[in-house]
Amino acid sequence: MSTQDTRSGAAVSPRRQMSVRNDQKARALGLTSATGLVIGSIVGTGVFTMPAVMAGAGTMSIVVLAVIALGATLLAVMFGQLTRRVPSSDGGLYAYARHEFGDFAGYLTGWSYWIQTWAGNAAIVSSWVFYVDALFNWGHPSGLQNWSVALVGLWVPAIINLFGVRQMAWFQNLTVVLKFLPLLFIGVAGWFFVRSAHFGPFNASGGSLYSAIGIAAGVALFSFIGVEAAAITAKRVRDPELNVGRASVIGTVASALLYVLVTAAVMGLVAHQTLVTTGSPFVNAFHSMFPGTSWAPRFIAAVAVISGIGALNGWTLIVTETSRAIAQDGLFPAPFAWRDAKGTAWFGILVGTILPSLLMLWRYETSSGLTVFTYLVDLSVVTVAIPYFFSAIAQLTYLVSKRRRVQGWALARDLSISGASVLFSMWVTFASGYQVVYQALVVVAVGLVFYALIAARRPHHEDSVSTLDEYGHLTVDMALRLGEARTTPEGGPVALPER
Repeated sequence: MSTQDTRSGAAVSPRRQMSVRNDQKARALGLTSATGLVIGSIVGTGVFTMPAVMAGAGTMSIVVLAVIALGATLLAVMFGQLTRRVPSSDGGLYAYARHEFGDFAGYLTGWSYWIQTWAGNAAIVSSWVFYVDALFNWGHPSGLQNWSVALVGLWVPAIINLFGVRQMAWFQNLTVVLKFLPLLFIGVAGWFFVRSAHFGPFNASGGSLYSAIGIAAGVALFSFIGVEAAAITAKRVRDPELNVGRASVIGTVASALLYVLVTAAVMGLVAHQTLVTTGSPFVNAFHSMFPGTSWAPRFIAAVAVISGIGALNGWTLIVTETSRAIAQDGLFPAPFAWRDAKGTAWFGILVGTILPSLLMLWRYETSSGLTVFTYLVDLSVVTVAIPYFFSAIAQLTYLVSKRRRVQGWALARDLSISGASVLFSMWVTFASGYQVVYQALVVVAVGLVFYALIAARRPHHEDSVSTLDEYGHLTVDMALRLGEARTTPEGGPVALPER
């Protein structure tokens, strides 16, 4: 049995109907869990190396981080507005683009975001493996040994997600607390040990201020990917019209405060010359706070392992929800919409975990695989900028149209938010560099090939329904569809009314 999509008329993949009880289980993310998902998706393993990279740009990078945090917060506010406005916000960014601009824009948004999510998981687990090696003091593991560890990092979250959203939410909340508190401790208590002499110059890049901003912006932009987590999983959120916006803003602001406090504190705890050359700045920071401690490296490694597994847990759900929403609208292969009785899109979980597993095998075994891996990671910022941009212009289109329901101060406020989000999304792309943007076009082109194959199998409106007979009369079938049918006693065609 198929259902029809009311906007495009496309047949939607068969779906298993859920009971009311199971539907409630599927919407297992309340405000707390949705906020935890946002924080867990934003704060991954990257935060543990971010201060060192930021120090290479200079103390001005703290200002850049704050500006980008503001841009991310504006995006969070806008996602909440879009979720309230769009009738069916299932799939978040994909749904916003499709609602405003149709199937093609929706597909392009969904495709770009789906690629970014599972490739990003490969990036997270690669960093996660490093900290697992450090935690257990594994000196020089082989490529296959590291791949085995990476599989644990990818498949444990997948198994948790397969058990259902409720179990996933419980695990996510636990990991958020376990990683947030130690980082917050450094961001607050660390300031009592800060030395002003440790802070480097305002611009430490050795080049122009513009180049320094580019260094800092690239890291900061990547660090805030995940602000859209609650919007993407809106179908799993209770009262999404209210909680998606709240969770997005609260999670983004909390992550932003943590980032700024921790990054600035570490810059003041570790001498600049040491900080720019270390791969584990938090270990150096702990040594500054507690000299002579031997437990600092393993403690930081343990926190990083928890942080990474929590991020992978949340991103596994996001990968799945993205592909499921697109497939249910007939724009992705139908199996991605398959769900069990609890509403879990199990096929999407499996595919979304197999792909980064294969990518990691390639990364650890071949030099060409490493090149592909690095290429996909570099594309993460650009490919996520496409969905951000489409969401921003979808909101802007609505606000400048006659359909808008806001006026006066509210209109000026919303126009400012959407306009700033458009500029922010464009800046994300611009700051990534022309080479990465050029390569992103290749990913988009591959997606267009798949879209052509999918579109060829979907019934076109004019092919599936005959609207006029040979005399130019509206057929009964089409009249019934339009709610205008006036059949003759013989059941013949109905003439179009005179204008």
